[in-house]
Amino acid sequence: MCGYLHDSVRRLERLPRSIIPGRTPMAEPAHPARSLWWLFEPVHAVTYFAPEGRAAYEEAGLRGYWRGYFGGRAAPLGPVDAAPVVAAFFNFAPRMVERALPDIWTRATPERALAARVDGATAALARLLEPVGPGPVDRAVGLLERAVAGLDCSGRVLAAANAALPRPERPLARLWQATTVLREHRGDGHVAALVAEGLDGCEALVLRCALDTRRDTLQPHRGWTDAEWDAAAGRLAERGWLGADGSASPAGRARHGALEAATDLAAARVWSGFHRAELDELAAALGPIATACRAALPAQNPIGLPG
Repeated sequence: MCGYLHDSVRRLERLPRSIIPGRTPMAEPAHPARSLWWLFEPVHAVTYFAPEGRAAYEEAGLRGYWRGYFGGRAAPLGPVDAAPVVAAFFNFAPRMVERALPDIWTRATPERALAARVDGATAALARLLEPVGPGPVDRAVGLLERAVAGLDCSGRVLAAANAALPRPERPLARLWQATTVLREHRGDGHVAALVAEGLDGCEALVLRCALDTRRDTLQPHRGWTDAEWDAAAGRLAERGWLGADGSASPAGRARHGALEAATDLAAARVWSGFHRAELDELAAALGPIATACRAALPAQNPIGLPG
């Protein structure tokens, strides 16, 4: 293993394994980079599920859930057409993206969409984190922004576009933006792992559903038809990843585990400059924040986080 990755993983392995609240679908013990993701992802996810997020997008002219979703998440890339978003988001059916882009830019500029997503997320966090207080937020922001400042975004388009945005002034907005950069950085690495494994977007979703997620949670939210979904399942079965009943085979579970391990390893370098005490402090600060933010998530959601 390369030196920096060895040092990164060795430091991260000192992080307590018990920091993941709730049930993780992955086998325990979780990789520390995954444990931290499990804590900062719910903060980012309020933009998709909290009512304040939808209200802010609608006020900006992006009425309807998916206009807000594609407008807010694609806005850091500028007024792009559908093609780069299909590539970057990876697991959406192209036609679903094409219904939104570039039409949404006639309704709200990327700058307006960026302002709306920060305003909506900040309003949601203000409500959800009121019982938590400013202390954990301030501690988390300092450490998360330090991680963001040290990111290498080479080959990670969504992470780079979000990292290039100006830093907000409000602490809750800073918290949300830092977690957004980190989750897109991890997501870009996950897409790279899927591509290296030879999977397409629909196949990745089918495999996930064969493991631990309901099909009706993912398929309609990503726009794939039944014919496309069944064809993807057939391709996975030909590779020996699915059994006759459509569930993941032992080989499929093993390959999925390898994909998740590759994703964790690609995210490990982010934390390589942190000492154990700092990682402990970040986990302790994010714990109550994540718990509060998960209250905004539905029990079944496309991200795979528990509500």
